[in-house]
Amino acid sequence: MVGMDKIITDEAKIEELLSRGVEDVFIKEELKKDLLSGKLLRVKLGVDPTGPKIHLGRAIQLRKLREFQKLGHQIIFIVGDFTAQIGDASDKLDKRPMLTRAKIDENLKDYKSQISKIIDVNKAEFVYNSSWLSKLSFEEVAKLAECFTVQQMLARRNFKDRYDSGVEISLREFLYPLMQGYDSVVVKADVELGGFDQLFNVKAGRVVQEFYGMQKQHIVVGTMLEGTDGRKMSTSWGNIITIVDEPFDMFGKLMSVHDELVVKYFTLCTDVSIKEIKEIEKSLKEGENPKEIKMRLATEVVTMYHSEKDASQAKKSWIETFQNKGVPDDVPTFTTTENKDLGDVLVENKIVTSKTDWRRLVKEGAITDAEGKTITDPKIKSYNVTLKIGKRRFAKIILT
Repeated sequence: MVGMDKIITDEAKIEELLSRGVEDVFIKEELKKDLLSGKLLRVKLGVDPTGPKIHLGRAIQLRKLREFQKLGHQIIFIVGDFTAQIGDASDKLDKRPMLTRAKIDENLKDYKSQISKIIDVNKAEFVYNSSWLSKLSFEEVAKLAECFTVQQMLARRNFKDRYDSGVEISLREFLYPLMQGYDSVVVKADVELGGFDQLFNVKAGRVVQEFYGMQKQHIVVGTMLEGTDGRKMSTSWGNIITIVDEPFDMFGKLMSVHDELVVKYFTLCTDVSIKEIKEIEKSLKEGENPKEIKMRLATEVVTMYHSEKDASQAKKSWIETFQNKGVPDDVPTFTTTENKDLGDVLVENKIVTSKTDWRRLVKEGAITDAEGKTITDPKIKSYNVTLKIGKRRFAKIILT
């Protein structure tokens, strides 16, 4: 065991564990009985590194994992570095491309430090599923495949929709739930956490464990979180708020969340008590300005992933920028020479991601100076200027 703490059997804490941000539990009464008994449970969460940054939607399951950890149970975080290559078809409308090993390694560079913002990694089992999945023989994969039929796979909603529409489905995609299920066998999971979009995959763990003569794991299915555009938060759609966003950017993104999602964000993304959240919900129904409530939400989340000081400064800068139409005090400043292209300066300092991104922003009229003048020439040379990039980003360029 990596970490052995006293098992906490407080009924109120267990009830919140199994209800807050939880869509369903398989099977709730049995899991609750195990939790109240003081039995040490092995609780598994797997995450595929499909992007380099963990967003608030994925953090929901990490936060639930932390709750199990705080009750003294053994948590297992599985980095899906092998399954990421195969690609999870959950909620996908077309075939997901295979990721290269190089891309996965690039995404993994900062993963552990991000996860440590939420769980105690020193007391967790932190493992990579490539260490066992890459060693399976073709014979073993064929045996695993006996766990499911093609009919069962095609009954899965997204596969059924794609099949009925004539959209291509790769046999590779059928293998994903088998692998996720095999993960549960290897780590001897008593409980698996997953989002509602992962329901088929986490249930597969029960099937595969039974196939190998093991007791079937409990399943805790979490509520899905919508992103800044109201759709499910997804790296693929770019509507994410990551746990490593800069404080001002994180604050601004949270302020842009749809009003009707504020209570849900408090429930899933903060440690504010359910009692207080109900009071917030009541005040909104009674007509309180959602903007004031969102400021509280943004402050809570930025404090959680950065600090109280960072949250206070981000709030001050946001008010100055968006309510008072000013420029924040903490604008990142960079020095350059006047013979360099302004776009190059911003790319080199990672203010914009690429020259292509710079040209797109200029074309869209998304780059302005402090006086509100729009930059229209992508080949403009550097000069002393404070730039506003899009809605929330700023950069000050100083010539040397």
